[in-house]
Amino acid sequence: MTDPAESKTVKGHAKLERNITLMAVASLITVAIGGIVEIAPLFWIDNTIEKVEGVRPYTPLELAGRDIYIREGCYVCHSQMIRPFRDEVERYGHYSLAAESMYDHPFQWGSKRTGPDLARVGGRYSDEWHVQHLTDPQSVVPESVMPQYGFLKENALHVADPSANLTALSRVGVPYTDEDIANAPADLVAQANPDADAGDLTARYPKAQIRDYDGDPTRITEMDALVAYLQMLGTLVDVNSAAAQEELAQEKGR
Repeated sequence: MTDPAESKTVKGHAKLERNITLMAVASLITVAIGGIVEIAPLFWIDNTIEKVEGVRPYTPLELAGRDIYIREGCYVCHSQMIRPFRDEVERYGHYSLAAESMYDHPFQWGSKRTGPDLARVGGRYSDEWHVQHLTDPQSVVPESVMPQYGFLKENALHVADPSANLTALSRVGVPYTDEDIANAPADLVAQANPDADAGDLTARYPKAQIRDYDGDPTRITEMDALVAYLQMLGTLVDVNSAAAQEELAQEKGR
């Protein structure tokens, strides 16, 4: 025997499904409610990313290297986001934390990998390896389809106005100080020259690596900048303690 209430519900659904206007209105109402539930809470949250210790803005030299990385299209074949899956973690290292990309404009997560993920490539290889790999990838990885970037070692690094770059990023939330902005040109040169006076560079940019990167201490090249950028990726955060901190914050938020 059919339940009268169930029969009434079925008839109501049938009426709704056969009337395109009613279906459109009902869909709009449903989507609006769902959107409000998802979006409204964000207006009362100052930051959706839990900060972790160690994350800092890029140094001027690292930032210049990142610009070269983007300019040469490296992001097309290399992602910078390790997913929390066993196969990825075992190959590339600890899964990426949201906070590690909080000062990236734009972020380099990516969705395609022709080459390996680079989120934790910093410190994994020597500077010499990176220079050789960028100059002649096939000499290091015979099956590589990566183009050659040896010209980077020949190109002197030219950044029109390092201070202006930091100023622009500070306007979108990257916490560069007035001192960072004022010292940007000197910081850029000092990080690639171990004989220069770096001042308080490492105090303002913890874990900044100061050295000649491309093997030619007589000049600062685009290769210096790109290798400096690659060598810092994934090195700033103690990921194990940071991940535990992030998970605890998520538990508190539930």
